[in-house]
Amino acid sequence: MSFNQLQQARAIALPSREAMLRRDPSVHQFWHTHKALFSDAWNEWQQTEQDNLLTLDSSLLDKRLRDAVTQAWQDPSKDVAVKELLQEVAPGVFELQFFDPERLADLREYLERVWDAQIPLRPPYGIVLNRRGAMLDSRSEGYLAAPNFQAFYREMLNTYMRPIARMLFPEIMGYDTQTFGFSIHYQPNTDSSIRPHTDASAVTLNINLNLPDEAFTGSAVDFFDLASGQKHSLTFKPGTAMIHRGNVVHAAQPITSGERTNFVLWLYGDRGQIPPQDAKRTDIDASERWTTPTAALDSFAPF
Repeated sequence: MSFNQLQQARAIALPSREAMLRRDPSVHQFWHTHKALFSDAWNEWQQTEQDNLLTLDSSLLDKRLRDAVTQAWQDPSKDVAVKELLQEVAPGVFELQFFDPERLADLREYLERVWDAQIPLRPPYGIVLNRRGAMLDSRSEGYLAAPNFQAFYREMLNTYMRPIARMLFPEIMGYDTQTFGFSIHYQPNTDSSIRPHTDASAVTLNINLNLPDEAFTGSAVDFFDLASGQKHSLTFKPGTAMIHRGNVVHAAQPITSGERTNFVLWLYGDRGQIPPQDAKRTDIDASERWTTPTAALDSFAPF
């Protein structure tokens, strides 16, 4: 690889916002045409910036979670310590401290360098089309291909999200072989809310990246319990995550001041399969929960 891909990538203009919202065929062609160039550019960027970049690893995560998960991988029968860190805050919706609030500034500094890299990134279609919205998974067009970020992204999904999801929602076993992820950013007067919807996932993990001093108002997440007709409005605290089945109806209220930044991670089965609504919810052995699928990653992306 010669060191000129980064310069070439920075010189390429993104498709228009309108074309991306329409999902114009030219947009797909744009990402397909430049896929190799952008991947090489992220490699070059990482090498160029290596002295300035944080090493992304599990030290960014909440220590209690990190210790409990490490213990569970060593002895799955002790994963009750992980479950004790989860609180059911609405029917079928669980909250946990995912990132260490004191380390969020380090993670955000890395991400700010990403946004400043000037390598085209594809925003999530129809959700947020601004500076901090980006695709995270390698199956997605225009994804964040920096190798150190990708290693960290896989660790979040494989080491943490999947076994925790299996513990809470055992019926997803087998519907959790594939992954998807994006970043999302809310600010007033832009794409500030999301209407009620379900996700095309078996399980969703929504992780807040706001620093402790980055207050915002509004932007609560509404979860709708169809059985009771109740709505539960929940607000993120710095570094916390909410995990729920993809078929739970939810919405983001408009943000009224400040900004909110999140990672949204999905698990689903091969070619986008998700559990049927009446899937039997029987427990699975702990030794099965704490495993990583060996199936090859496919290329299916929900959007």
